Amino acid sequence: MKRKSTKKSIFITLFCVLATSICLAQQGAIEKKTMTAKLVNEVNSTIDADKDRLIEIYKDIHQNPELGFTEVRTSEIVAKELEALGYKVKAGIGKTGVAAIMKNGDGPVVMYRADMDAIAAEEKTGLSYASTKRATNHDGDEVPVAHLCGHDAHTTWMLGMAKVMAELKDSWSGTLVLIGQPSEESIEGASAMINDGLYSKRGVPKPEYLIGMHTAPLPTGSVVISGGVLMAGTEQLDVTFHGQSAHGSAPQFSKDAGLMAAYAIVQYQAIIARVLDPRDPGVITVGAIHAGVENNTIPGMAELKLNFRFFDEEVRGQLYKGVKSISEGIARTYGMPEDKMPTFVRKGYSAPLVNDKDLTDRIANNFTGTGLVGSEKMITEFRPVTGSEDAHMLAHGLDGVKIAYMFVGTAPPAMVAKARKEGKSFPFVNHQSTYQVDLDAIPFGSKLATMVVLDLLVR
Repeated sequence: MKRKSTKKSIFITLFCVLATSICLAQQGAIEKKTMTAKLVNEVNSTIDADKDRLIEIYKDIHQNPELGFTEVRTSEIVAKELEALGYKVKAGIGKTGVAAIMKNGDGPVVMYRADMDAIAAEEKTGLSYASTKRATNHDGDEVPVAHLCGHDAHTTWMLGMAKVMAELKDSWSGTLVLIGQPSEESIEGASAMINDGLYSKRGVPKPEYLIGMHTAPLPTGSVVISGGVLMAGTEQLDVTFHGQSAHGSAPQFSKDAGLMAAYAIVQYQAIIARVLDPRDPGVITVGAIHAGVENNTIPGMAELKLNFRFFDEEVRGQLYKGVKSISEGIARTYGMPEDKMPTFVRKGYSAPLVNDKDLTDRIANNFTGTGLVGSEKMITEFRPVTGSEDAHMLAHGLDGVKIAYMFVGTAPPAMVAKARKEGKSFPFVNHQSTYQVDLDAIPFGSKLATMVVLDLLVR
């Protein structure tokens, strides 16, 4: 009798647990947060009404580009705009970074990041608002400066989204954190903000979601949003060869640092061809060579600026070890003593960027479901590229942060069609002197940014 009572008790307990689970599941289904058609229309109409203002902000930033860690004017624009909208703004993080916080009740912490820096290159788009600016870079050289990677659009998208979120506070709950990040191009800006106490002494809430977007030379209206590994890791490395200068007519008295550097440039590629497993991608780029100043003087020092790309930390180690070994071997071959071996400065670093699959699926469904992006323009299967980013380094080392980074088509459709007719994949690519952003992509990007964060925070 006692055994039957025990069995009956267990059955009743299991039944209650099951019934409770079903009840909670049904309740969750009822209370599941959704983007209503009314809310979607409000987002679209609000940004459409703000279109002219956003385009003027974009043109202004475009005409006044600033190099990494010197984005003083741009960060002031960001801080002023966000402060006026009611965000709590913290400026000067990592030199020129900006963080803005809007706490709006209970809910998740969603962080949206936009990079602000331009590159040292001359713009040749012929646009009426093209950059003609010049600036002094970190090596003390005067260089042309231009937004040829779309960071001006990224910043404007964030400002457009920030305005909508401030105006629709009754529709969402949680904490929105906006980041105007410096120096993405050097892959140092995100880490600089973290090292300057973004989450500790600055008191910025740690995110549960981290969102970022980047322009791409696809037709305006296109979106690439794919789960898993999206972009390679990267590292910046300076290698300096030390030699002995001499008159150009007397090479026997020299230790030619320029010659050492030249041999090294060629031999570095053997690391890719003969050291790495062919199944493990790696890239070594020598982006700059600095040696000597006169025609008839053999240089006593030569500096190489290198960049690595990798999808595996072990490959990163092989690249560095190989460059160091080759550089030192060459120096020894040309008679340099141990105290004159090449020196190495490891600078910016970013791990491979890995998107959260569930989050990217949610975003893709959001974009197509709201009609913002046509299914034919939504790319959800995307092979990882050796391009790199550092947005995700804002969450590096934090547990449980879901990351979604996407590419947004910003090339004028007519230019894309013409290029493809000519057998080209794109009319231009990032960092080319002719790279440009379709003005119609300014409100489009703001809508995308708003839809993502609002979907994660909607009541």
